[in-house]
Amino acid sequence: MPNANAEVEAHKQAAAERALELVRPGTIVGLGTGSTARYFIDGLIQRVQAGLSVRAVVTSLETRRQAEAGGIEVVEQLDGSLDLAVDGADEIDPAINCLKGRGGALLREKIVATASRRFVLVADESKLVGRLGRGPVPIEVLPFLWQATSHAIESLGGRPELRIVAGRPFRTDNQNLILDTNFGTVDLALGLALHAIPGVLEHGLFFGIARAAIVAGASGTRILGELG
Repeated sequence: MPNANAEVEAHKQAAAERALELVRPGTIVGLGTGSTARYFIDGLIQRVQAGLSVRAVVTSLETRRQAEAGGIEVVEQLDGSLDLAVDGADEIDPAINCLKGRGGALLREKIVATASRRFVLVADESKLVGRLGRGPVPIEVLPFLWQATSHAIESLGGRPELRIVAGRPFRTDNQNLILDTNFGTVDLALGLALHAIPGVLEHGLFFGIARAAIVAGASGTRILGELG
């Protein structure tokens, strides 16, 4: 019997390899964070080492290390918008809205996604959901009086839990905290309400941002939305 984890990893890699076809010489590419994004970056490194000329904006220190170690030039400033950004997702709904942030890079990921002319998701088919909210919504909050911010999130019907890693509060690359929060209903109105809470810096709900999703599974790779 095939190893299920190996199959999922193969699907992630297949989706990432399809996304590599979108990269053109001389472009600036936004590089996401997470397991599927790593496959995309690995493939991009191979193309750069074969002579492709691109530059990149990265969404995390982890991604920076991977990109720079492979010879990809990382830039800090943009004059205009990004040509393309490619990233994974934790959940993707039929309208290509997505939930992100379980890797902790949601704030930088959303900045890069919204700064891009084309934001494309790459994922294995297990990430497809009928409606967002199967799992908790990651919310990046300022450490200052974070408990008050948590109480305000509770007033919206959320059940926030401070993310703990290795026995300590998880810190993002921005040195902020993450509240993983379950909600009864996850929609655009919730996203807007979260933004209105002082102390909330960003949340993992990406509504109307992705243009397309490249999804791979046992039956092959398919495109949701428009890549062009």
